[in-house]
Amino acid sequence: MNVENHKRAAAARAVEFVRPGMRLGLGTGSTARHFVELIGERVRAGLDIVAVPTSRATEADAKRWGIPLTTLDETPELDLTVDGADEVGRDLTLIKGGGGALLREKIVAAASARMIVIADDSKWVDPIGRFPLPVEVAPFGVVATLREMDEAIADIQQSGPLTLRRDKDGHAFVTDGGHWIVDAALGRIDEPAAVAHALGNIPGVMEHGLFLDLAQMAIIAGEYGVRIVERP
Repeated sequence: MNVENHKRAAAARAVEFVRPGMRLGLGTGSTARHFVELIGERVRAGLDIVAVPTSRATEADAKRWGIPLTTLDETPELDLTVDGADEVGRDLTLIKGGGGALLREKIVAAASARMIVIADDSKWVDPIGRFPLPVEVAPFGVVATLREMDEAIADIQQSGPLTLRRDKDGHAFVTDGGHWIVDAALGRIDEPAAVAHALGNIPGVMEHGLFLDLAQMAIIAGEYGVRIVERP
């Protein structure tokens, strides 16, 4: 099986946790896209659910598959969110935001009674941090924000290059919320809670890609099949 097949296998296992009448959060990214497609197939077969997408891209995919949509303003409490991740730690701490939707993804996950993360086994790591940590920032005063980020991280561990993400045309990547993304190449994060707290105290930081205590279950698919890991 190739990586896309592994992603789809994880998504297919997650579909089994969806029940009629559920209010779902739909994640963003290549693995979550498989889940959206599979849920769309179930909806066309008669599954009665309603969903909140975490990005414009996911919204477009969900509409294409005929999934009934709502918003968190209309439906502020969700039963389940299924989303991918850029890295999944052994305690189910996640790094997310490679697709640029981390703020909305975290809002939706926090509004859910349960979150399941789906991934191929290349994302199952220890420790987390090899994937650059995405941080969503306000465009205003971004140089000052970068300096504060660097100092805050350096108080906890060795910092690394902080890079403003660019789009394919070389312009600053703009999130659905109108913010920018800074990718922090830290190499490893041994104290994610401390890093999360430090970044959260910086005024220019809208949100960071460390998802702590949000995922209750990870579904990991690889060469040797699909396994389920639940948070201790």
